[in-house]
Amino acid sequence: MSSALFRTKNVEQSIQDTEEPEHSLRKSLSALDLTVFGVGVIIGTGIFVLTGQVAKNNAGPAVSLAFVVAGVVCALAALCYAEFASTVPVAGSAYTFSYASLGELPAWIIGWDLVLEFALGTAVVAVGWSGYIRSLMDNVGWHLPDYLASRDTASGFGFDILAAALVLVLTGILVLGMKLSARITSLVVAIKVIVVLIVIIAGAFFITGSNYSPFIPKPQPVPAGGNLRAPLIQLMFGWAPANFGVMGIFTAASVVFFAFIGFDIVATAAEETRNPQRDMPRGILGSLLICTVLYVAVSLVVVGMQKYSRLSVEAPLADAFKAIGHPWYAGVISFGAAVGLTTVCMILLLGQTRVFFAMSRDGLLPRFFSHVHPRFRTPHRPTILLGVIIAIVAGFTSLSALAELVNIGTLFAFVVVAISVIILRRTRPDLPRAFRTPWVPVIPILSVCASLWLMLNLPAETWLRFAIWMVIGFAVYFFYGRTHSRLAPGGRAVTGETQRPAAGDTP
Repeated sequence: MSSALFRTKNVEQSIQDTEEPEHSLRKSLSALDLTVFGVGVIIGTGIFVLTGQVAKNNAGPAVSLAFVVAGVVCALAALCYAEFASTVPVAGSAYTFSYASLGELPAWIIGWDLVLEFALGTAVVAVGWSGYIRSLMDNVGWHLPDYLASRDTASGFGFDILAAALVLVLTGILVLGMKLSARITSLVVAIKVIVVLIVIIAGAFFITGSNYSPFIPKPQPVPAGGNLRAPLIQLMFGWAPANFGVMGIFTAASVVFFAFIGFDIVATAAEETRNPQRDMPRGILGSLLICTVLYVAVSLVVVGMQKYSRLSVEAPLADAFKAIGHPWYAGVISFGAAVGLTTVCMILLLGQTRVFFAMSRDGLLPRFFSHVHPRFRTPHRPTILLGVIIAIVAGFTSLSALAELVNIGTLFAFVVVAISVIILRRTRPDLPRAFRTPWVPVIPILSVCASLWLMLNLPAETWLRFAIWMVIGFAVYFFYGRTHSRLAPGGRAVTGETQRPAAGDTP
């Protein structure tokens, strides 16, 4: 039983599977496409919304340092992702990486985790996009009925038609092909980056130096039970964390971390990249660097324009310009945010379908979903299935309480990938690595510690919901995935194929 749970799928077999005609994805992406994808999904709700919240409640003007801290945590993980994505250029990201190093059960756990992360992320952003669009419609006198805006009605029925429609349209685009998706993403990302640059350049003329004082406000105690970190740190070191002050910066970093989610999704497109050994590291690290620089600049400008204690929590960038008497800029920012969130939804949906596709190709989910479209060479079956499910969820469900699950799921994936880098270096030192994570095992260990630190900042309720999802995942694996796996005795039982164990597979 133990050997079956931790049987590994070697790298050669993973790459060989991508060459099967009916399971092979089209290679059409370049380093520029990957960088655009990364920037497209990273710049989204986080920078347009979270800046005001963490500045007002946690870090004050030092919110820029919180972005730096979160960026460093992501950079440590990005170095690990870059090595794996260039060494194992296969769809599935952290799922595929862990299958090659940790074994089948850990791979299933991380794949199940990623399915939840990307699904909730897509639904949450779709609902946010719907809110921006309704606001713009209200400004020109167009009003949706309450029952089509997911608002409380006398009948008790509400369906967010805009959020659901967005997911379904993006599903269709992803079915039609990656290159079309890349072209649409490039256009939308250009609009989004222009809006961010408008905030930086125009806002710089309205900075008041006194708004930066004090740059790090005096610390205030964190309410009891707010997160797991407070009791643990107090138990281990004898002192409790606080909002504001130096510890407030770390608290803020765990919140603004949501603004960086997405660079890891670039790794899910490795199989569809023309030269993954060269282009995957460039796409992952390049998109993260660009977004970190933009985030720090935006946060410095916004807290300089308006005192941090008066920043809006809902729309800090737009409302800061309204506060200084420039509503035109606020309208441009709101439009840019609404347009930009479409790429976030699309790339999150892209990441989820690729993970689902990889798990299906390995037999851990029904192999029916691992066949690609004969013309478009895209995984159309899981894309359509997941797109419809997420559209329904986004239409009917208020997901604000579940949004933090996206953070904990991503951080958990970071931990697994960092550990996998260390293990694969020891078990397969012979593998050709176009990009090598520097200072192994120091960098991966730092990535694990930094990710766990931010996880401890999340509410205890988030950990409970995450645990429930994992229990469901264990049940699915033991009742289906373990016996239908292509590495199980008899192999490829779902399709009636026979499998010859690949060299290097753990029996």
